[in-house]
Amino acid sequence: MDIHKNARLTPVLREELANKVLLGGLALNSAAAEFKVSAKTAAKWTRRYQQQGRAGLSDRSSRPLCSPRRCSFDQVRRVEVLRRQRWTGLRIALTTGLSRATVSRILRRLQLSRIRDLEPAVPIVRYEHAAPGDLLHLDIKKIGRFQAVGCRITGNRRGRIHRAGWEYVHVAIDDHSRIAFSQILPNQKAPSAAAFLQAAVAYYARLGIFISRVLTDNGPCYRSGHFRRLCQQRGIRQRFTRPTPRAPTAKPNASSRPPCGSGLTLVLTTTPRPALSNSPPGSISTTGTVRMLV
Repeated sequence: MDIHKNARLTPVLREELANKVLLGGLALNSAAAEFKVSAKTAAKWTRRYQQQGRAGLSDRSSRPLCSPRRCSFDQVRRVEVLRRQRWTGLRIALTTGLSRATVSRILRRLQLSRIRDLEPAVPIVRYEHAAPGDLLHLDIKKIGRFQAVGCRITGNRRGRIHRAGWEYVHVAIDDHSRIAFSQILPNQKAPSAAAFLQAAVAYYARLGIFISRVLTDNGPCYRSGHFRRLCQQRGIRQRFTRPTPRAPTAKPNASSRPPCGSGLTLVLTTTPRPALSNSPPGSISTTGTVRMLV
């Protein structure tokens, strides 16, 4: 047990109690009353100090010296091998003849209770530029504006404030050193983004970091001419994140023949027909027919 060495009846006071009994001639009951413990506890520490000295005043483990019904090393090893084959605890218990509680304790002691413990964690791939200032990440976070204490704290829902507006947190992070710089600006337009870039460049310059490249998303403020001209004036190369392409929408026609699981093929054909009476002039409607080819 990890206890403070100067707390009540820890090694320091245990030695003092034993010395008063052994050297001072104080009775056990009187020593127990002085140190506010029982006579049995006082006798225990006195006996240990008399037999083992200071080494006997340390706390001992409550684990028994002998456990005859403990699982053998071979049983524990077999449970581990079966578990690494992704067997469940119930299946291991039925196979080895051990109880489910015993298997659970063994797996918990081996730190194999959860399935994710069987597979090593995938290392995080973290790219990093060689020197500070080689790449500066820029982004904007839109957050709601708070003008008063909310009703969840005050409990008053009558004085709720609606449409308080938004605030925009412009954030810059250096790729190598991970030093961050942020400002709260009223909007996310091009002038605000350009002003934030100037402030960020000045901040990093005070730290001895000179920005040579920035990485942003494809937002209008970063794609604007104002922001681009500022980067050119500062000699900063501008890079953009790769936009995520949209998945194409499949449109069936007469030439598309998706295979079926049974070996059949579906064919969709369209046939023009006269437009309905409420359709615009010159419009043509179509009807679809599905044919199944073997």
